[in-house]
Amino acid sequence: MPSVHATAVVDPRATLAESVTIGPFCTVGPDVVLGEGVTLVSHVAVSGRTRIGAGTTVFPFASLGSPPQDLKYRGEPSTLEIGERNVIREHVTMNPGTEGGGMITRVGNGGLFMVGVHVAHDCHIGDEVIIANNVLLGGHVHIGDWAVLGGGAAVHQFVRIGKLAMVGGVTGVEADVIPFGSVIGNRAHLAGLNIVGLRRRGYARDEMHALRGAAKLLFSGSAVAEQLPLVAQQYPDSAIVAEVLAFVQADSSRGLCRPEDPDLA
Repeated sequence: MPSVHATAVVDPRATLAESVTIGPFCTVGPDVVLGEGVTLVSHVAVSGRTRIGAGTTVFPFASLGSPPQDLKYRGEPSTLEIGERNVIREHVTMNPGTEGGGMITRVGNGGLFMVGVHVAHDCHIGDEVIIANNVLLGGHVHIGDWAVLGGGAAVHQFVRIGKLAMVGGVTGVEADVIPFGSVIGNRAHLAGLNIVGLRRRGYARDEMHALRGAAKLLFSGSAVAEQLPLVAQQYPDSAIVAEVLAFVQADSSRGLCRPEDPDLA
């Protein structure tokens, strides 16, 4: 049966798997579902319609599932869904969705959320994402698998950050970041490609070469839309380039982070 510390306050209507551990001074609300092996270390508050997947560990003073910080929210029964094997460190906050964003905030599997991270309403976070200390995500932000966000970064609402992208520390991200891209700056610009991440994920040299050439061509003109057919024509058989093109052509309200110098590193 679940291990619940005597000082924890757990609503009897909460759903707890047999191997859940709830430490001192935690609070768990009536609509919370905790999967196998979930550990709430101490002083963790889990409320609302929140589901936490198997093997996730939540450290002290995290707050998961409290109402969205959105003035349009009127108490709708929205959801926060957190996947498996996540590590959620101290003082992390994650809010459920709103009617304007599909009623769900979704966090994938295997992520690391360091101290003080804020995941706002309607965010969608992929698998094995690393988000460093004090990163702030506005509402409706989408982050692809294996992305890394450096400490103190702030991401504007509705921004998309692509698969395996890298955001430098203390970077303000106001526009979309292409998959495999690396951005830095007070207001983010594309500084190159996440070559280290690509190597770690096992991408071949020829794939990285195609990606570098495609990125240079994509941003070589004044309008990215005009470059898309040229990139597709020059790299018709590259799966990695196709991922970037699909990302660029998807609906977005934020535009793209562009390089200051089109000759990407």
